[in-house]
Amino acid sequence: MRKKGRFHSLKKLRPRQDWSRWSLYSISQLKPPITSPKTFFQQKWTAKSLTRAYHGEQIREKVWKRMFKRNLPAVVSMDYKYLARNDGSEQAAGRGAGAEGPKAPKNPPMTPYMQMTYYPIERRLDSAIFRSLFASSARQARQFCVHGLVKVNGKKMVYPGYMLNPGDLFQVEPSSVMYATGAPKTRSSTARRIAKEKSTARADEWNEKSKVNPPTTELIQSTNREEPTAAELKTHMQSLMKDVEDVLNEDVSAKDKQKFRGLRQQIRKSISLWKTANPETISTLDSQFDFLKNAIRARSAELEATTPTTTDAESTTLMSSEDQQKLKQAFEKLKLETEHTSEWNKRNAAAPYATPWRPRDYMSAFAFIPRYLEVNQNICAAVYLRHPVARPGLAEVPTPFHLETGQLAFNWYLRRR
Repeated sequence: MRKKGRFHSLKKLRPRQDWSRWSLYSISQLKPPITSPKTFFQQKWTAKSLTRAYHGEQIREKVWKRMFKRNLPAVVSMDYKYLARNDGSEQAAGRGAGAEGPKAPKNPPMTPYMQMTYYPIERRLDSAIFRSLFASSARQARQFCVHGLVKVNGKKMVYPGYMLNPGDLFQVEPSSVMYATGAPKTRSSTARRIAKEKSTARADEWNEKSKVNPPTTELIQSTNREEPTAAELKTHMQSLMKDVEDVLNEDVSAKDKQKFRGLRQQIRKSISLWKTANPETISTLDSQFDFLKNAIRARSAELEATTPTTTDAESTTLMSSEDQQKLKQAFEKLKLETEHTSEWNKRNAAAPYATPWRPRDYMSAFAFIPRYLEVNQNICAAVYLRHPVARPGLAEVPTPFHLETGQLAFNWYLRRR
C-alpha cells in the first residue's frame, strides 16, 4: 500500500499497474535479482516489496496475507490420442530394463509455479477490470467500482474486492471506458477562438442587461423605491448564479475559475436562505462579481495589447510558395480524414471529451488480455471463465518480473504464514 513518496520514482524503479511511460520504463529496466551481496532475508524482502508494488498495490498488506495460498494451481497438457489408445499400464512396462516411456519429450518445458504467487488477486473485480482493458490503471478500476459504474451478473457491484467465480459476467459503463482508455482531448486554436468570441458576446449581452436592469445595490440606495422583497432578491441571486455559470463556461484561467467557484458557493448558500436574505449580502455578492469580471477584462486587454497581431494576408506573404503548398495539402488531407471518419467513431456533440476516440499514449505495450477472460469490447463486458493456472512453459498471471524474483516473494510469504 502506497504511503509516502512519489508513486512513480526514477530513483527507485518500481513497475505499477497503469499505462504510463514511467511503468514502461521501469519494466524495461528490470533485471534478475542480484543475490551475492545480500542475505536470504534481504533477498526475499526486496522481491516482496518489488512485486507488491505491482500486484495489488491498492490492497492492504493484511488483506493480501489472508488471500495468500500455499498451493499453486497448475495443469499438465495430455495427449488425448495417447489416452484413447492406452490405459496407463504400459507406464510400468520395462521398468528397470532401460525402456523409455512412450514418446516422452527429452527436455520438457519447465512449469513456472512461482509466477503464480499472486493468482488470488486476479480474482478481484478491480483487477479483472484492469486486465480486460476497461481502465488505464488498477486504481482507476477500483474507482469505477466505488462510483457504481460496474455491474456483476446484471447487479451493481460497489465492492472492488469482490471475488469473481467462474462464469461471472461483469460490465463497465461504456462512456467511462471511453474516457478512461482514450487519449485526453486538446482544444484546437479554432475551438479556442470560437470560445473567446462567445465569451465576448456573452459579456456584451451582460453589460446591456445590467444597463437596462440596474443592480440591486442601486435599487436599494434609491429613495424613490421601496426595499425589494425576498422573492425579488432570490430572483436576482438566481440571475447572478447564471452569470457566474456563463463565466465558468468561458475559456478563462484555472485561478479565475477557482475564484468564481468560490463565489458560486456563496451565492448557492444565499439562495438556500432566500427567505431571510439581507440586501447588504446581495450587494456584496454583486460587487465581488463585478470585481472579478473587471479583473478578467483587464487581463485579457493586456494580453491583446502585448500579443502582436498578424492578418491572414500578412502571414501568407511571409510564407514561401512551397510552404503554402504543403500547408494546403495538409489541410486537404485533414479534411478528407474528417469526411471519411467511420460511423462508430464520429464526433458526438453530447460527448466531445470521448469522441472521436483514439487510444491513450503507451497503451499498446499493455494491450493484452489473459486467457482466463473473455472480453467483448463492443459492450464493455467480460466473462471470468476460470481461475488462472500454470502450464508447462507458461504462467497465466501476467507479471513483468523474473522467475527468481517471484520465487523469493513466494518464499517470503511462505515463511511469514
